[in-house]
Amino acid sequence: MSARLAGKTVWITGGSRGIGAAMARACAAAGATVIISSRKQPDLDATAAAINADHPGRVIARACHTGRPDALAETADWLWAEHGGVDALINNAATNLHFGPMLTVAPGQWDKTFEVNVRGYFEAIRAVATRWQAEKRAGAIVNVASIQGLRAAPLQGVYGMTKAAVISMTKTLAVELGAANIRINALAPGLVETKFAAVLTGSPDVLRMYTDRAALHRHAQPEEMAGLAVYLVSDESSYATGQVFTLDGGYTAS
Repeated sequence: MSARLAGKTVWITGGSRGIGAAMARACAAAGATVIISSRKQPDLDATAAAINADHPGRVIARACHTGRPDALAETADWLWAEHGGVDALINNAATNLHFGPMLTVAPGQWDKTFEVNVRGYFEAIRAVATRWQAEKRAGAIVNVASIQGLRAAPLQGVYGMTKAAVISMTKTLAVELGAANIRINALAPGLVETKFAAVLTGSPDVLRMYTDRAALHRHAQPEEMAGLAVYLVSDESSYATGQVFTLDGGYTAS
């Protein structure tokens, strides 16, 4: 087992499956204690058990609805009371409720997408960063964004808007929190094979549109996002903040 994150505690939202679960496994393998959260405790328990089978005792599961600021604050209180706080936060929980032209989005879909994807990220950051500032404690944050926040996002316009907001949030908070030695970066994946992206990867025509343009001519697996996350929460990235790291197989380069 690697010791790159030995002695560190990492909180990962949206950690029960997909990219979040892959990041949890990678952080555990690197020696961290990992707290994973999402809405459903049984899903979290299953993921924690699977990772702990290979890395005993590294992963702890606690349900938290990131669309609720009170739930995020309560989880932060618990993290500090039970684990002495965290050294890093990976914001990964997200939703995408509308697939279609932007003008057809329902108000409830709009509100929920922004509630989880933007305010949820912000409130999780506020919950940990205010505590780090009070303790004069360094910290690292990774916001999982998307290439859809860097370009036009036809049929996923509202989701793309939230990810553009996440990127803006990342840059502003990096400037505001840098003096406190709190680093914050964004990771922008391309198309990754997850349940979340099944509407895209499950369509041969949509998938071909992506793979034909990507330099590597394929989409990604969740594990291919995890190594960069480990780097960004480790001391190896001590001079990296306010950056957007794109992992898209060369899609946006072509």
